[in-house]
Amino acid sequence: MGARSETRRPSLFWPLAVIVVPLISLLAKIRVTGTEKLPAQGAFVLAPNHYSEFDPLIVAVAVWRLGRAPRFMAKDSLFKIPVLGWLLRRTGMIPVARSSSATAAKQTMKQSEELVEHGRGVIVYPEGTLTRDPDLWPMRGKSGAVRLALADDIPLIPMAQWGTQAIMGRYQKGLSLWPLRKPVNIVIGDPVDLSDLRGRAGEQSALTEATNRLMNAITALLEDLRDEKAPAERWNPASHGQKETGRLDS
Repeated sequence: MGARSETRRPSLFWPLAVIVVPLISLLAKIRVTGTEKLPAQGAFVLAPNHYSEFDPLIVAVAVWRLGRAPRFMAKDSLFKIPVLGWLLRRTGMIPVARSSSATAAKQTMKQSEELVEHGRGVIVYPEGTLTRDPDLWPMRGKSGAVRLALADDIPLIPMAQWGTQAIMGRYQKGLSLWPLRKPVNIVIGDPVDLSDLRGRAGEQSALTEATNRLMNAITALLEDLRDEKAPAERWNPASHGQKETGRLDS
């Protein structure tokens, strides 16, 4: 833990942590395994499963407790909102826009270089939105996380969490407050091996293969947490006549 000094440096994360961490600690008893697999310093892309609007707060607190600042990808439109946009920029959040392939590739390269330059990590939900799977298993992934990782050979770390649905279920309007300190288990996995795909960040076949490896890794971690097997075929909203919406559509 000695090298995990990111949270010790004064930043805007400090006042946020003073408010958020105690509140989340009242609602959730977070247990994290595989903590040594999150890099103590330097760039990383952390990719969790996503089934509750509340789980970003759970993930953020877990990452903060491990000594890293929890930076997320966020819609670029949020950066245009007064005060909020300033806060997002000052805390190093990463804007993402729906754009052409050429523009998206250039943006990804710039973002990846900045992560490496500043030694920062970013949290990216590879599903892009809450899973549509009826039993809350990870659904088809998108390429946002692997694009960042491949662009500058950044470690791609899978994460699975389970238990947040007891605090706020998928599409639930409010929080389930009682009982307090509901157990939420998190496991961090080994970095996904993308060594054979290096230098191919612009190839769709490489992005598809990398995304499949990532989603397989996340699903395997969640299977261990839930002590059950995921469906043999991953849920694909397009195959079930559902419209996909969310933060990340790349």
